[in-house]
Amino acid sequence: MKVERKEVKKGEKATNVKVTLPKKKEVYKTLRDELEEINVLASHYVDEAINDAYSTLKSWRRRAEKGRSLRKPRLKRVYVRVKSTLRKVEGESVRITVRPYEYITFSWSHTWFSKRVKWLELGEPIIKEDEVYLPFRYKLSWSSPIDFISIDSNLYTLDAYDGEKFVTISLKELYSLKYGMQLKRSKIQSFTSKHSKKGKVLMEKYSHREKNRVLDYVHKFVNSLLEMYPLTAFAVEKLNKQSMFRDANDSLSKKISKTVWRSIHRVLKYKAPIYGSFVKEVSPYLTSKSCPRCGWVSRKVGRTFRCERCGFTLDRQLNASLNIYLRMCGFPHVREIPRVWVGVTPLKGRRGVNGLSRDSGEAQGLRIDIKYYEIL
Repeated sequence: MKVERKEVKKGEKATNVKVTLPKKKEVYKTLRDELEEINVLASHYVDEAINDAYSTLKSWRRRAEKGRSLRKPRLKRVYVRVKSTLRKVEGESVRITVRPYEYITFSWSHTWFSKRVKWLELGEPIIKEDEVYLPFRYKLSWSSPIDFISIDSNLYTLDAYDGEKFVTISLKELYSLKYGMQLKRSKIQSFTSKHSKKGKVLMEKYSHREKNRVLDYVHKFVNSLLEMYPLTAFAVEKLNKQSMFRDANDSLSKKISKTVWRSIHRVLKYKAPIYGSFVKEVSPYLTSKSCPRCGWVSRKVGRTFRCERCGFTLDRQLNASLNIYLRMCGFPHVREIPRVWVGVTPLKGRRGVNGLSRDSGEAQGLRIDIKYYEIL
């Protein structure tokens, strides 16, 4: 492993770090032979130790090159990760091979979580000096998705097309949540100018609270979306905020900074297999400027897309979702355009007494309000 450090301009504390790791296949055999000489457990544990070490070094390299962690990682506590070939599940217990013909058994019967993991499968247990971690995971469905839906991400909405109709999902509640937290942070910043220590503590507290509330909303929103569209292939745009900032003015840049597209896509990507679905990323290039009927590209697009070649007219955002759908399916153009549009509004909280809703900062009991319209 080679670490190169380059100091930035004088007076600045930042340091550029370049970490070079040897390829795993080049040193794997040598490492394995050396570890086998001191290993007293089954040989499979050596493989897991090498894999974990490389995973830790790669994670540290990403942080170090961003200036977040300059010290080399060190193992403070001893642990063992058990491969699937070294464990056997028997009812509500697992038998783990320590050495050939030598086993230890751990049981989760009559524990507080036994009912919660009844229909889940056991992953790779992690054994430490004084405790054992038993990770459980969902059994993924092997059935192929039978439906398709494309999603165009915008400032206040997610505009989708499912092959039969257009669907617009409102994100104004999420946007207002981030806007409200921004106002609180601005007040804390003015307070920090006079009380630096207390201000830093408050800023860290509210930043952490904002992150948790947004993530809570995103998880519940994605759950509702997957319940509406199980066994579905989702197509989303592979967006890059940095390029958007370069092309936007100050007002638009502030609005873009409040969006959580990547968080929604990331949560959707890892939760989709639970519902028998999967997510595919497509290029957003010219999705709102090209005609889905004849392929003509417009240089300037307002709120409504109008094709000068074939006369096709449609809302710009709905047009983008249609083009994303065609790219996912591999089709260049389509002749018939659906005339049905669905408005979907996630509602936070449950309706309280006298029509008063619950705390607007929490996404408790997320409800979905659906309205059908016809495209004129």
